[in-house]
Amino acid sequence: MDALKVADLSKSFGQRQVVRDVSLSVSAGETVAFLGPNGAGKSTTLRMIAGFLEPDAGEAWIAGASILSERTQAQTSLGYLAEGAPLYLDLSVRSFLAFLARTHGLSRAEAKEAIARVADEAVIADVLTYPIETLSKGYRRRVALAGAIVHDPPVLILDEPTDGLDPNQKVAMRALIKRMSATKAILISTHQLDEVEAMCSRVVLIDRGEIKADTTPKELAGRTASGRLEDAFHLLTRGERAA
Repeated sequence: MDALKVADLSKSFGQRQVVRDVSLSVSAGETVAFLGPNGAGKSTTLRMIAGFLEPDAGEAWIAGASILSERTQAQTSLGYLAEGAPLYLDLSVRSFLAFLARTHGLSRAEAKEAIARVADEAVIADVLTYPIETLSKGYRRRVALAGAIVHDPPVLILDEPTDGLDPNQKVAMRALIKRMSATKAILISTHQLDEVEAMCSRVVLIDRGEIKADTTPKELAGRTASGRLEDAFHLLTRGERAA
């Protein structure tokens, strides 16, 4: 069974159809890149999968649970790092993570262990006592990631996970995602094509709300004479029509 399965998701805002019949799947041990230009429908699709936005049609299952009819169960199996993930700025990092852990049903003892684990994984142990409002953008992004994985979910959706990180922090984040990919199903939305080639076994490319490709990074890059993933991205999206 696919840890994450999406079937025919569609969404319109007014007269504009943003997502049209999107289907994809991610298995445990697989990291899949979800690519597309700005406005392609990536974040809208991810929000529907995570249960934060109602689809007009279609369905998604997380660890076998329907996001429509079994939402609480599905979301328990999901770690979702949203773009611009909201944080409670007046809380300390430790209090914020403890709140999320308890929300996911962890006992106090389990939450303590989980916080120690994710603080080490996200490299935020040195700021656990700090109010979140005092942290830099890079630290806040890592705190948000720690919150997404504090309950050790089998499925992760990461929307621009390295946004706001400096080069050293990006390297650490990529290494963490690669370690987690051994046991989890991970769907990553990113504009960093070097991250795709470094971390992902598959690429799902979306443009104007429709899936344009679902293949390996190597096969996708091979569709162009240059053999470059960036050129394939332009070929299959608005880049070709704008040229």
